[in-house]
Amino acid sequence: MHRFPRLHEALDYAADAHNGQLRKGTDIPYLGHLLGVCSLVLDYGGDEDQAIAGLLHDVVEDCGEQHLAVIAERFGQRVAAIVEACTDGAADASGVKAPWKERKEAHLAHLDEAPDHTILVAACDKLHNCRSVVADLRTIGPTVFKRFKAGRDGTIWYYQSLLEIIARRLGPAHPIVVELTETVASMSEAPVSP
Repeated sequence: MHRFPRLHEALDYAADAHNGQLRKGTDIPYLGHLLGVCSLVLDYGGDEDQAIAGLLHDVVEDCGEQHLAVIAERFGQRVAAIVEACTDGAADASGVKAPWKERKEAHLAHLDEAPDHTILVAACDKLHNCRSVVADLRTIGPTVFKRFKAGRDGTIWYYQSLLEIIARRLGPAHPIVVELTETVASMSEAPVSP
């Protein structure tokens, strides 16, 4: 039997940090995404540190850089390093993030060099996001891409680029790579908005 005693504390931390936040363009509490990523991490063989990082992976990006030191203190340096590597750009002191394409290219380069235990968490995050987009494509159609700054083409470019890195790092036969490949393909094959 596996017990994850620190996971409960991480769930409380994530719920407090993201309190009131919703998934982009929906009424779904943001916590649902974090729980989904954590679940995928465990499904794909991650350890407790990786599961905790799955819960906390967006805290710095969405709630502020001040959380990184707290995460390191409360959950350990390995968790903090994974969270930092999964962060694709925090806002500066005035609340402004770098331009989208610049942030995404820097994040891709950073992930290409990140440790394997980080790649699993990043892959689970991206798989959960892609699953959500594909589900919305089935129900509301290609207008779902209007939620994203880069639109359909930029969003698909980003996920295809992520997939290339994740497949190279974990291997094309890794079960999460297989599922992510199928999900990104489903997203890519979606019709263009009229």
